Amino acid sequence: MKRKFKKALALGLISLISIASLVGCQSKTKETQGDAKVEEKKTITMGSSPGPYDVLFQEAVKPILEKKGYTIKTVDFSKFQMNNTALAEGSVDFNVSQHSAYMKTFNKEKNANLVALTPIPTVPAGLFSANHKLLDEVKKGSKVAIPQDPSNCARGLALLQKAGWIKLKEGIELTKVTLNDVAENKKDIEIVPMDSSQIPRVLKDVDFGVLPGSVVYASKVDPKTSLLAEDVLKDLQLVLVVNGKNKDAEWAKAIADAYRSDEFKTYMKEHNKDNYWFIPDEIK
Repeated sequence: MKRKFKKALALGLISLISIASLVGCQSKTKETQGDAKVEEKKTITMGSSPGPYDVLFQEAVKPILEKKGYTIKTVDFSKFQMNNTALAEGSVDFNVSQHSAYMKTFNKEKNANLVALTPIPTVPAGLFSANHKLLDEVKKGSKVAIPQDPSNCARGLALLQKAGWIKLKEGIELTKVTLNDVAENKKDIEIVPMDSSQIPRVLKDVDFGVLPGSVVYASKVDPKTSLLAEDVLKDLQLVLVVNGKNKDAEWAKAIADAYRSDEFKTYMKEHNKDNYWFIPDEIK
């Protein structure tokens, strides 16, 4: 009887030790797998929107990341707000098609937590014309089309002030100015707000038009024909954007580092013809 009890006790102890070892191994495996998932993520997804910024990423930044072992997937969005929504929800990992001012507005309106990791090259907005070759050809009543969306409208008005055609109220932040902030219309021009994508189509019907860089690219307008380029303000510089929860992820740092790398700098020196791109000091 005692022998049977001792045998049963021994078997019980062996079983307990085996179960404990198995649980320990499983926990360790889960922890290892969990760490690998966080630290060694090698497939990352970009929310892609039409424009020069995504093309620049594909041609100059993607190859740098691939050399480091990353695989880049893309999800295309026709409307940029959908791109940001996907980023906020986690179905894409990053995008490179917006400036800080737009990101901040999106965060505020959608209660999101998108974060900019580094400024990246930006195509400045420009003043174009299909009917005039000089800014001095502006006259009383000249029609000037500018984008109607808030951030690009502000850029347009700042550009008209740079041209010397209007004067904006003093002390107003240039990234937030509206038509109501025009203090003086020195040339008595007619400012016509409209969807920025429509401006290239009506250039022949107006005297001048302000085109954001992405619209210049999409409409295939020759950037060399710009009569005046904007001074790119800090909040209007394009940025690499991720969900705030991923701002310290290794893959996020790798993308930012690629934009700051010597290889990228060399690419920009070779391809930035006629200063098409404005390059922020942080990545020069």
